[in-house]
Amino acid sequence: MTDDAPKSAYELALERLKKKDQEEGVPERKITDAQRAKIQELRQVYEARLAEREILYGSARAKAADLEALDTLEREYRADRERISAERDRKIEEVRKG
Repeated sequence: MTDDAPKSAYELALERLKKKDQEEGVPERKITDAQRAKIQELRQVYEARLAEREILYGSARAKAADLEALDTLEREYRADRERISAERDRKIEEVRKG
C-alpha cells in the first residue's frame, strides 16, 4: 500500500483502537490466525449483507412514487447501514478480545 492511497474503514478503525489502547496503557493486542480468519469471515458476511441492503434500496427507490417516499427510503437505508456496520464492528471486537 502506498502512502498516498486512501485508508480503508478497517485500517482507520484499527488505528483508532491502537491509539485508544496506547492512551489507556493497554498492551498491544496480538491476533491469532484463528481470530484473523474469523474476522475475515465476519467481514465477508457483513459486506454481503450491506450489498444486499443496497440492492433492495435501489429496487425500492426505482419504485418510489414521490419525494417523500424517497426521503423515507433513504433514511431507512442509512439507518440500516449504520446498524449493520455497528453490529459487524461489535462482533469483530468480540473476536479480537478472545
